[in-house]
Amino acid sequence: MGEHTVASFDEDLGQIRRLISDMGDLASSMVSGATKALLSSDNAMAQRVVSDDAIMDARQRELDDRAITLIAKRQPMADDLRHVVGSIRMAGDLERIGDLAKNIAKRVGTVGLSVTPRDLSHSIDTMAQLVLIQVQGVIEEYAARDAEALAKLRAADERIDVKYTSVFRELLTYMMEDPRNITACTHLLFCAKNLERIGDHVTNIAENAYYVLTGKQLPANRPKQDETAMSAPAA
Repeated sequence: MGEHTVASFDEDLGQIRRLISDMGDLASSMVSGATKALLSSDNAMAQRVVSDDAIMDARQRELDDRAITLIAKRQPMADDLRHVVGSIRMAGDLERIGDLAKNIAKRVGTVGLSVTPRDLSHSIDTMAQLVLIQVQGVIEEYAARDAEALAKLRAADERIDVKYTSVFRELLTYMMEDPRNITACTHLLFCAKNLERIGDHVTNIAENAYYVLTGKQLPANRPKQDETAMSAPAA
């Protein structure tokens, strides 16, 4: 491969990496905005998150187009091919994170019609902060090419699972104590499940990023501590 061709390939690959970084920043912003909108009943902020999903979708399509073109024109091998294919997979998970944040934002209007108990608001906010740390961290560690940190971040998803189980049980308790809470708490259950699923997509990104950087797969048997799997509503 000639010097000019190598430079062009590196530039194309750099553009794909920048798109991953941009999508990661947008995903973080959407998760943060959706959670703030939910807890403060901010319909305007919720609508911005819903609108941002179109931007996320457009960036994923751009990344896919660039990646497919790069594969067709450059025919990358080994490490380079791993980076391209891994980027496509990571972009897919980031796009799903955007969808899940949008789903939370779309419930803001309904949840806002009732008063959310302060303790419950705190629990959901705590869970959302754990998720946000994961979303921000996975892109930062990938950009820093820190495979060990990615492995640790993937394992940290267990904390989100444990918190989700706690929130799930709190919501059920509120519904049993007062039937008037059922509608709002049902929507909050969906929101909490969406946050837990965002954590799962971050795990997928961490696994793909680790493979891209090392050429090795992380062990498949990551502990899963969501104890509501058989009874939680699907988001």
